[in-house]
Amino acid sequence: MQIAVLTFDGFNELDSFIASAILNRMKPRGWAAHITSPTTEVTSMNGVTVRRQKPLEFVEEADAVLIGSGIMTRDIAADDALMARIRLDPARQIIGAQCSGTLLLAKLGLIGDLPACTDLTTKPWVIEAGVNVIDAPFVAHGNVATAGGCMASQYLAAWMIARGASVQDARDAIHYVAPVGEKARYVDQALSAIAEAVDVLKPLGQG
Repeated sequence: MQIAVLTFDGFNELDSFIASAILNRMKPRGWAAHITSPTTEVTSMNGVTVRRQKPLEFVEEADAVLIGSGIMTRDIAADDALMARIRLDPARQIIGAQCSGTLLLAKLGLIGDLPACTDLTTKPWVIEAGVNVIDAPFVAHGNVATAGGCMASQYLAAWMIARGASVQDARDAIHYVAPVGEKARYVDQALSAIAEAVDVLKPLGQG
């Protein structure tokens, strides 16, 4: 499973890095999450500059795509040329978006009138885009999921692992990163958040 973690200038470090780290727990199974950006380097909302691992066009060939948030998402959403380079296929790919990343999914026409999650700051903009925003940390519809709140990145990662591999793999990945002494509680919380989506759909690896 090759995963593009879309990361733009002004990105939120928690969104891109937490999800990437959890997903890369699956490296022994051949998975790899790549920081994917339109430019060679991108600088976070707090001034952290990183070098991309994959160019933006990687989103077309990736098996899965995660869109993080950032302080420049509204500008990105209004950039028709840039948005045209983000070619996603929910029939083939597992796609997730977090916080203001949900706005990009809406602009790409991948949400429609389905319920979606986002952060409180972005909520008015996503509603303006015609999306039905719900007060929840995570929701999925088929191969497309949205999450709201920085720490909800763990839910997107767990869902993606459960969909692409198994619930047990998702459990193991969350268990590894969870705080010592609270691991069972963290695992239960994450699996509870994605339970409905996982119950409705078989993991892709199970046919």
